[in-house]
Amino acid sequence: MKQPKQIKKAEGKLGILLPGLGAVATTTIAGALLARKGLAEPIGSLTQMGTIRLGKRTDNKAPKIKDFLPLASLDQVAFGGWDIFPDDAYESAKHAEVLELRHIDAVRDELSAIRPMRGVFYPEYVKRLNGTHVKTGATKADMVEQVREDIRNFIKENGCDRAVAVWCGSTEVYIEPTTVHQSVAAFEEGLAKSDPAISNSQIYAWACIKEGVPFANGAPNLTVDFPAAWDLAREHGVPLAGKDFKTGQTLMKTVIAPGLKARMLGIAGWFSTNILGNRDGEVLDDPDSFKSKEVSKLGVLEYILQPHVYKELYGKLFHKVRIEYYPPRGDAKEGWDNIDLVGWLGYPMQIKINFLCRDSILAAPIVLDLALLMDLAQRAGFSGTQEWLSFYWKSPMTAPDLYPEHDLFIQSMKLKNTMRWMMGEDLITHLGNEYYD
Repeated sequence: MKQPKQIKKAEGKLGILLPGLGAVATTTIAGALLARKGLAEPIGSLTQMGTIRLGKRTDNKAPKIKDFLPLASLDQVAFGGWDIFPDDAYESAKHAEVLELRHIDAVRDELSAIRPMRGVFYPEYVKRLNGTHVKTGATKADMVEQVREDIRNFIKENGCDRAVAVWCGSTEVYIEPTTVHQSVAAFEEGLAKSDPAISNSQIYAWACIKEGVPFANGAPNLTVDFPAAWDLAREHGVPLAGKDFKTGQTLMKTVIAPGLKARMLGIAGWFSTNILGNRDGEVLDDPDSFKSKEVSKLGVLEYILQPHVYKELYGKLFHKVRIEYYPPRGDAKEGWDNIDLVGWLGYPMQIKINFLCRDSILAAPIVLDLALLMDLAQRAGFSGTQEWLSFYWKSPMTAPDLYPEHDLFIQSMKLKNTMRWMMGEDLITHLGNEYYD
């Protein structure tokens, strides 16, 4: 990325397009609408509630991020999306049972007006769902063109000046990159031949990139993490980000593991299990979809703890992750972690964590932040992988051959320093020697 000489103003209306109008998407939309009306606080959203320090600590200068950056405001956004079920956003929110009726009824008219466009659905990529509101086409290339037309129509009908997309759909089966993912030409040929290595989410992403719409991938799917997508994004000047929203258990790992490593405490084992009863839990009950999530969740400790460097502390770490579908719990996900520590002289200790969280409540502010920051990135002239947004992801995308940074505190510093850099402010190093000269 080059430092922007000037960032285009956030003028006009921003369309926020959400493939997958389920629990996460409707919780995001309802929350943003409630916050816009002053009926609720957008807790968890860095762009809405966070501050950023500028200059020295003694300057006492820490504006809100939304006042510092030229972000679109909540009254400038229009929401839309696609789904494989026909329910409007109000009915979908009721079905999801994340929010109480007092919240969704307060914005019922706005939610009811958001009707999903027909979804792209090849069932082999999400085996536990049976879509009834789906597109038809002779090839996957046809599907891309239909999604592109949806985007153009949405922008026109809603009076939008531009749009962004955040994938809020299901976790797809695990897919390894193949030859079809290596170049734009190969991918285009694969679309024409309906190559089985091209999934539903990749079709949405390809259409968005071609329409100049920034795309963020909220699931562990391959979606935009391959050379053809990177090349097309650079060609069209489109930012990409992903993958897999960092919400519950993995968020805790990226907080706790850096602290243990900073104190040079050893870890013999880390066992994680979850119960989840929403549609995501049902999808993850399929072993092929679970593998996508498992790969995303398992990589975190490997990169934070660096067992190849700290062999005595982490070289024999046993890390195991389980997700169980448990319908009675609904969206109220519960995560248990058992951490077997090794302290001074090899004496054992343990940490137990029981995080009774709410999956969509934690994901919703991430969706809003990513939509606003991806729009900012495009107006700043950025394109391709936006690694500065690693803060939000379980498996942050990076440049080829570059390992991802998973430490939440380093990610937070990277995020805010990029904000300072793009606005021409001094970076904060936390060295602090200037106070003692």
